Amino acid sequence: MAGFHIDRISEDIKREIISLMRELKDPRVAGKMLTVVNVTVSNDLSYAKVYISAMSGIEEAKTACKGLASAQGYIRRALGNNLHLRKAPELTFVADDSIEKGMEIFEKLKDASNEN
Repeated sequence: MAGFHIDRISEDIKREIISLMRELKDPRVAGKMLTVVNVTVSNDLSYAKVYISAMSGIEEAKTACKGLASAQGYIRRALGNNLHLRKAPELTFVADDSIEKGMEIFEKLKDASNEN
């Protein structure tokens, strides 16, 4: 039963962080094609890892993670207020290159279909 609660909380955190990223004015985050790939929350809901991916590559995702880490206090406060959590989780932002790899696979499939 607890697994459903953690999954629901992680999806809520993911949705809220996506909306908060649009409001941030940090140049490392604002105007970039970023997405939250996954959020993993600890069992006691005190820690959360947020996986960030960028369309242009892993380097842009790493700089965006630095910008998000500097805005962690604002994001935690907004998460606590918007989700009505007793204690907002401590956030860790991790750069992920899954979108870049997905685009590479898509291009390979597109080239293979053009050859046929």
